[in-house]
Amino acid sequence: MKRGVPIANYTFYALMITSHPANSLPLPPGRLGLPVIGETLNFLQDPDFANKRCQQYGNIFRTHLFGSPTIYLAGADAVRFVLLNENQYFVTSWPTSTKALLGAAAISVQQGSVHLQRRKLLAQAFQPRVLASYIASMMDVTHNYLNRWEQQGTLTWYPELRNYTLDIACQLLVGVSSGSQTAFGHWFEAWAQGVFSVPLRLPGTKYSRALQSRKLLLGEIERIARSRQQHAGTGQDSLGILMNAQDEQGNKLSLDELKDQVLTLLFAGHETLTSAIASFCLLMAQHPDVLERVRAEQERFTHREPLTLEDLKQMEYLDRVLKEVLRLVPPVGGGFREVIQSCEINGYTIPKGWSVLYHIGLTHQDPTLYPNPKQFDPERFDPARTGETKPLGYAPFGGGVRECLGKEFARLEMKIFAALLVRDYEWNLVTEQNLDLEMIPSPRPKDGLKVHFRRKATDSLAEPLL
Repeated sequence: MKRGVPIANYTFYALMITSHPANSLPLPPGRLGLPVIGETLNFLQDPDFANKRCQQYGNIFRTHLFGSPTIYLAGADAVRFVLLNENQYFVTSWPTSTKALLGAAAISVQQGSVHLQRRKLLAQAFQPRVLASYIASMMDVTHNYLNRWEQQGTLTWYPELRNYTLDIACQLLVGVSSGSQTAFGHWFEAWAQGVFSVPLRLPGTKYSRALQSRKLLLGEIERIARSRQQHAGTGQDSLGILMNAQDEQGNKLSLDELKDQVLTLLFAGHETLTSAIASFCLLMAQHPDVLERVRAEQERFTHREPLTLEDLKQMEYLDRVLKEVLRLVPPVGGGFREVIQSCEINGYTIPKGWSVLYHIGLTHQDPTLYPNPKQFDPERFDPARTGETKPLGYAPFGGGVRECLGKEFARLEMKIFAALLVRDYEWNLVTEQNLDLEMIPSPRPKDGLKVHFRRKATDSLAEPLL
């Protein structure tokens, strides 16, 4: 059973830029596929898309994705080259469907100084004091779901985890309780399914349904924001914080921009977190020795509720486990960039106007950085054992000027969920299910992660009555 995409042994290229004219150098090897759609359908449907081409061409190759000729790059040097040359050789770029559904004002698609200014505004929703205020709500939602899963006994976990992360995102970002059970949650799911899709506006397509759902979501976010403006106080969730946020010049987000930004935060706080938490659950079921060490550490914190940020910082072994989960199965596989100035990588030309796709998953499998990279080994993140690290050789949250703004929110939610789960519950995998991973938009087990779930047995010291 696979825990991720199988990785071939391949050479990681040294990267350099030279003064050679770009048009004097060859393109990387590869193929562009069919007219117009290129290899987009293979990319979306085949979890081994990248691995197969790396086996054939190496970790730099050309393809054609989402309507654009694309250079594919893997390896720590490649990732660093792309992420640290933002606005010099590259600018952020997304497929047509993604740009349209996130919206022109979303921070993910903004460029240059505008992006940096908006980033400072949005960061106000993820300051430590704000994160600390989220803990009690995260714990309440987590306890409610754990109790529900105990009652179910046997369940398909991944859809439940999607509801769990959506409920937390809706409550803490826009103040909507039990969001997965509301019209807002249903619209969000339809919208999210189209974010990485073929941009066909034909009735019944994922993209068409997503566009309609986007209109409904933005309308509801606007209704909530206007309602708060008419009443005293804007609330202490992210929406309320961002409604009041100002930069150094006193500028605020307009209502239209606020809606796009909040929708983007909802997506970031839901899709990738579901994948990361599901990977934790799967890997713990497959590595009971690691799970027992996580449980042993939690004995120090069992009676501390609500947890504090300081408590969570002291869960050092759990922290290593979660880092290894994100290394082995990164929830974000990579990112797209547009080439704004032709450049060279390892003797290949990267033409202006093309797209670049850098790959995090294969980078995390570099055996020169991570010995036995397919092995799940949290101890590789033990500070006493960690050797020299390569910049951006570990990049589950990206890096550079576009490092994930909500990474501490994600870590907080993952740690709370994991701690409360392992303390009082146990689970094992239902046999004869497909645990291979579908990779788009985020890794998830094909059969949805079916488990038997129950409260953990406790030892009793009482003597029998008879």
